[in-house]
Amino acid sequence: MKAPDFAYVKPATLAEAFGLLENPNAKILAGGQSLIPSLNMRLSSPELLVDITGLAGLSGISVQGNSIKIGALATHAQIEKSEDIRKHVPLLAQAVPHIAHAAIRNRGTIGGSLALADPAAEYPACAVALEAVFIIKNKTSERRVNAERFFKGLFDTDLKPGELLVAVEFPVATKSDRSVFLELTRRHGDYAIIGLAAHNSRFVFLGAGSTPVLIKGDSMEKAKAALSKSLNPSADLYNSSATKLHLAGVLLERAWNTITT
Repeated sequence: MKAPDFAYVKPATLAEAFGLLENPNAKILAGGQSLIPSLNMRLSSPELLVDITGLAGLSGISVQGNSIKIGALATHAQIEKSEDIRKHVPLLAQAVPHIAHAAIRNRGTIGGSLALADPAAEYPACAVALEAVFIIKNKTSERRVNAERFFKGLFDTDLKPGELLVAVEFPVATKSDRSVFLELTRRHGDYAIIGLAAHNSRFVFLGAGSTPVLIKGDSMEKAKAALSKSLNPSADLYNSSATKLHLAGVLLERAWNTITT
């Protein structure tokens, strides 16, 4: 299909981008690996497309004390290749190779993925598991939002009109931390049937609800009990809700065994 008509602007500065976002029918383009297909399928019809790709200061990865800050325009490929990510945020390093294919990872960005809030995506689950903090700006101010409060519903976030997600902070892993990312797909690069980002006693499922689903448990028995109460995944063309729930339990056991050994 063909995308609907829209105006396109590529601002030179962040200040210019905020000015353009005063248009209530403006949409941010930050990599476009999710937005462009939705335009082509007529699932989105913005009046104005604001392309922030390439804006200075939004793509760095840096260690800052006990956290690692990732700019919203950092690509999946940059994160995948980062030694700092491998060393300090191993859960994220494990998750990135599961994202689509290399061509997508070269263009897609962490900010674009998180702001889209697709519950089947890898980053939102990782952010909730790690208790990441999102840095959000508008024209005049900045605020910080915990990942668990950022995701409100299906493709719905805490972002308000005129706001932009500019960076994400993840805690630097300690020696005692244990993390694992697991995902089941029909083929590599497909959306996950079910996935799990686990960090210590926090187990966050993707593809299991309208937002990442957090399960807590300091024992396998407690985690399994919480799983059966909290998860009610929707069926798809290939898997029933019961099948997905069973597979979620399989991933939970695998994650638990990995973390506790």
